[in-house]
Amino acid sequence: MRAYELMVIFDTELDDVTVQQLIARLNEMVAARDGKVATTDRWGRRRFAYEINKKQEGYYVVFEIVTEATDLDDLDRFLRIADGVVRHKALRLPEKEAAKRGLLGQKASA
Repeated sequence: MRAYELMVIFDTELDDVTVQQLIARLNEMVAARDGKVATTDRWGRRRFAYEINKKQEGYYVVFEIVTEATDLDDLDRFLRIADGVVRHKALRLPEKEAAKRGLLGQKASA
């Protein structure tokens, strides 16, 4: 199993229902590849450090994903073409960090 951290910045002009639908779609895509979204952390509206696409702020959501898949190409492709997504970034967590967070079902060694 591999653990990933995915941060998605949604457009603040989207309503809550649309954001919820996009989050549900991400969960479905991960589940289709025999994975699971361990946590979904909604940071809410945050101001950008610089203007992106003539916008000053976005709605941040961070996902912790555990999956057997060696890549997240389908998820990346979906996020690149989704209209409501301003930016996204997926990082593979080192095994020690994933174990520390309890994502791999192991305790981190001291």
